[in-house]
Amino acid sequence: MNTPTKEECFSLIQGMDMMDHIIDHSIMVSNVALCLCQFLEKKFPDINVLAVGSAALLHDITKTRSFSTGEVHSETGGILLNDLGYPEIGDIIRQHVILDTCTRESPLSETEIVNYADKRVLHDQIVSLEKRREYIMVRYGTKPEFKQRIQVMWDNTLDLEQKLFKQLPFKPSQLSDLVLPTIKRQYKKGQPTT
Repeated sequence: MNTPTKEECFSLIQGMDMMDHIIDHSIMVSNVALCLCQFLEKKFPDINVLAVGSAALLHDITKTRSFSTGEVHSETGGILLNDLGYPEIGDIIRQHVILDTCTRESPLSETEIVNYADKRVLHDQIVSLEKRREYIMVRYGTKPEFKQRIQVMWDNTLDLEQKLFKQLPFKPSQLSDLVLPTIKRQYKKGQPTT
């Protein structure tokens, strides 16, 4: 799997002129995803941890511009990474809002880990699924068709949380205590240092 390095990810982030709060969110999503991988690697050795970290960092790569263009950032982010030569990363990004499929019987995938990590991070804080759902309903659930889509997404996310935490030695409520600051954002004139 062709995967951008952490440095390449930050270069892409800088090139897309992402808003600081979206960068902070993306870094925390990556921290959560990498924490989950740390506990899942032994049971699922095929998980590509580098891909998880990179896709999580880049999952909102086109979100800043979507505020003015109206584009669906999960789709255009996926297309962008595909066009840059990272098709698998692009596919993970495309599915960070809604998974194509999620079955309890299948092995955990990089896509599921990034999707779940994103659902647990509100701005740059780890929160419960319920708190994140409440925020999304207020922010995006203004139209009836969006409310229904959000509800379906959250029903699937609850199933994913059960699937995920069957494999983990801790409860969802303990996640925030375990996430280490694996990547720290210290920008000076747009240059990340980690």
